[in-house]
Amino acid sequence: MIFTPQFAKKKAEQEEPVEEQEAEAVYYAQKKDEMPRLMGICGDLDEEKAGELMYGMIALYESGAAYRLSDPTDEKSEIVAEYSPFEFIISTLGGNAQEMFGIHDLMRAVRENCDIHTVGLGKVFSAGTLLLASGSKGKRRIGKNCRVMIHAVLGGNHGSIHNLENEMDEIRWTQDRYIEAMVQETNMSKTHLKKILNRKVNAYFTAEEAVELGIADIIF
Repeated sequence: MIFTPQFAKKKAEQEEPVEEQEAEAVYYAQKKDEMPRLMGICGDLDEEKAGELMYGMIALYESGAAYRLSDPTDEKSEIVAEYSPFEFIISTLGGNAQEMFGIHDLMRAVRENCDIHTVGLGKVFSAGTLLLASGSKGKRRIGKNCRVMIHAVLGGNHGSIHNLENEMDEIRWTQDRYIEAMVQETNMSKTHLKKILNRKVNAYFTAEEAVELGIADIIF
């Protein structure tokens, strides 16, 4: 399941340079007859699915490595590694915030050397929104009929007043980290994002709005 460039469209003002378009076309042409390099989530993000995604991401990263000499004419030159990109399909109602942060941190580490092409399909809600936005910049695709949703962190606890205060501190920390991560991965400012979250309702966005907010780059 490879999304070829002819099926993807980007706003005119955000078009890629010709060189990048040619490089992407070469990548997809090379991958046409190979086994697709992809992983994905369809459903709620829980501990089990998060584990599968993390192990799958590491396996795709390691299996995509190709090694060469930095100077082909010098056999004693440094050996460098190049990594083939892979796609991350996302269609989820969201899930556990800690699992979301775990995958987000792994994506940040992997994309330093390997492009992650995120693809939003159908529904990208809650935790899924950060995962879509965490793909490599310029490589984040979204279906034209996909819906995106973000909301404030949800939590519920019971017990003594001291326990409730402790849990509220943890919820506030989670919310602050979510805001910081979203601000880093998108075009949204902290003030704008806080205004959205302070509505205390689910905030829904179209694919076009998601691109404007910097959650995705390309509509297909």
